[in-house]
Amino acid sequence: MTNLDEPGSGASGASEPSQPAEPGVDPIEESSTEKSGTEVEAAEAESTEAEAAPRKKRSRGMSALRETVIVLGTALLISLVIKTFLVQSFSIPSESMEPTLLIGDRVLVSRLVPGPLDLHRGDVVVFVDPGDWLRESDNMNPVQKALVTAGEWVGLLPANTGSHLIKRVVGMPGDHVVCCNAEGKITVNDVPIDEPYVMPGSAPSDESFDVVVPEDKLWVLGDNRSASGDSRAHMGSPGGGFVSMDGVVGVAQVRMWPLDRLGILRNPGATFEDVPDPAP
Repeated sequence: MTNLDEPGSGASGASEPSQPAEPGVDPIEESSTEKSGTEVEAAEAESTEAEAAPRKKRSRGMSALRETVIVLGTALLISLVIKTFLVQSFSIPSESMEPTLLIGDRVLVSRLVPGPLDLHRGDVVVFVDPGDWLRESDNMNPVQKALVTAGEWVGLLPANTGSHLIKRVVGMPGDHVVCCNAEGKITVNDVPIDEPYVMPGSAPSDESFDVVVPEDKLWVLGDNRSASGDSRAHMGSPGGGFVSMDGVVGVAQVRMWPLDRLGILRNPGATFEDVPDPAP
C-alpha cells in the first residue's frame, strides 16, 4: 500500500517530468566560457600593470628630479640672500693681519656694517681694492675661474682677496692721524693710542704720515705693520691711500676656521675710548 501523504506517491504526488534543457545551452560549455573570460580579464590587468610600471617609474624619477632642483634652487637663493644682506665668508691669503688673522683663516663678515650698524675705529673691515693695491696672480684657467667666481658670488665659497683686502680702521672721516709722537705712538686727534693687536716686535709704523681723513673715507692699517701694504703704502697713489666707505663690504666678526682658532673678533674699544670726535 502506498502512503499518499508521502511526496512522490500516487497520481497527485507524482513528480512532474523534468524540463528539457534549452536548445543551444550547454552548462559545461557555459562554465568553460566564464573561466576563459576571467583569464582574459586577468591577462588584460597584468598587461595594463606592466604598461603602467614604466610610467610610474618615470613619474617617480621626474618627481625626485623636481624635488632635487627645488631644494638646490632654494639653498642657492637662501645662500645668495644671506651673502648679499647678512654675512659673507672670506679667506685670509697673507700675513698682513697677523697675529689677529693667519694665512688660511676664514672669517665671517657682517654686511650690516656700514649700513644698519655703524662702523667704528678698531673694526677689522673687508673692502674692495681701491685701485691697484693688489696685483692679482691668476693661475686658474677660464673655466675654473668662472666656477670659483660663481661660487663666491652666491656665497657657497669663501671670497679670497683677489679683489678684496682686510685691514683695521684707525682713522674715521675727519680724523687727524699722525705717526708718530715722541713716544713712537700713533695719535688720533692728538691722542696717542696703545695698540695691543699689533704684531709683537713691530713698531706702530716704520713710515711717518700726517693725514686728515676726508669725508666718507677711512685710514686703514694692517696689524702686522712691517708686512702690510695698507694706507701708508699708497699715499702717493690716486686717492691718497684712503678707502671709500662705499667700498667697504663689511666688518669681520667671527674667525670660524680652523676650528682650533674659532673665536669672536672683538673691537678693541679701550684703544680708542679717549679719542675725541674730530673737530668740525
